[in-house]
Amino acid sequence: MTVHLASLILRTVLMYITAFVVMRIMGKREIGELSIFDLVISVMIAEIAVFAIEDMKRPLYEGIVPMITLLLIQMAIAKVSLHSRGVRSLFDGKPSVIIQDGRINREEMRRQRYNLDDLLMQLRANNIDNVADVEFAVLETSGQLSVMPKKEAARSGRYEQGSAAAERASKPVVPRIRYEEIPLSLIMDGKVQDRNLEQIGKTRFWLKNQIQARGVKEFKEIFFCSIDHQGKLYINLMQDP
Repeated sequence: MTVHLASLILRTVLMYITAFVVMRIMGKREIGELSIFDLVISVMIAEIAVFAIEDMKRPLYEGIVPMITLLLIQMAIAKVSLHSRGVRSLFDGKPSVIIQDGRINREEMRRQRYNLDDLLMQLRANNIDNVADVEFAVLETSGQLSVMPKKEAARSGRYEQGSAAAERASKPVVPRIRYEEIPLSLIMDGKVQDRNLEQIGKTRFWLKNQIQARGVKEFKEIFFCSIDHQGKLYINLMQDP
């Protein structure tokens, strides 16, 4: 029993040191910035280490050799990627423009399987409440959203002030609505968010009149619609010109 326990501890320490050294050699990147390729390598190394610790009958080199092999593969591909954009794109992928000039790129979101809830959550994480105030939003290969607010929104310090795109979407001006500062989603993927309508004391009939005043006939034609604390609507159509 004592010999078995000592062997288990020794294997655990050796696999920990090996995994640590391998990951250290792979380079300095934050976990959230790992590419898909780096993440796969990391998961495989972790799994190999676990198998080597669990199976006491298996020689240690059967765990160490695969880990070193993965390290060499990662280093070789990383070296080639330094000189080849094509290789980088193949293994790391390409950034995707999700928002451009305040308009949501629905087709790109569909290709990336990236939904509106994900988008709004990451915008809030970047201290931006209104989609209309975004100049560019790029979904990086790591899955993080890089956001560049419009200049007028950045200067004002209040992202819900709006922009030229928001002004076009908000005419005619509706009466000021009193509720919390964060814009509320009224339509998502062509579906009316009735709970949010109730929160501002409005009905589907009111919303229908507002979108028709902007030249939109049906709710299903709208990919995303929100309203800010000033009562201004932001509208992004399913097929935005």
